[in-house]
Amino acid sequence: MEREATAAAAAPFGIAEVTGVSMVPTLLHGDRLFVRYGARVRVGDVVVLRHPLQQDLLVVKRLVERRDAGWWVLGDNPAAEGDSRVFGAVPPELVLGRVRLRYRPVTPGRQRSAAVVLSWLFSAVRPVRSGRSASRRLRAR
Repeated sequence: MEREATAAAAAPFGIAEVTGVSMVPTLLHGDRLFVRYGARVRVGDVVVLRHPLQQDLLVVKRLVERRDAGWWVLGDNPAAEGDSRVFGAVPPELVLGRVRLRYRPVTPGRQRSAAVVLSWLFSAVRPVRSGRSASRRLRAR
């Protein structure tokens, strides 16, 4: 799953945009992600990393387990490709940051009442939590 970072990796926080479906249902195409670069990561976290075979490409995946060669990462959508099943374990230095929050952008050009904006805030902005039970289930495959 491809991602575009809108902030430099050297900054402590940044915004990334989701493109693709490998993290459905956790993340949807078009979601924006608030990323903490350099954060400590653990199994179950959703992270931004450099693709091991194309390092100018940033991807978002879930850390499933730590192996001798690095992190085993998978997308939450088992039907989508482009994770450790294709490229193997990811060296720790390619894991850039932990996704803390996702939000769905407002469609531009529409009139919005205060109630609609509040409703959007409660439904569109969500923390991205570690999915330990999901990561154990995915590891067993």
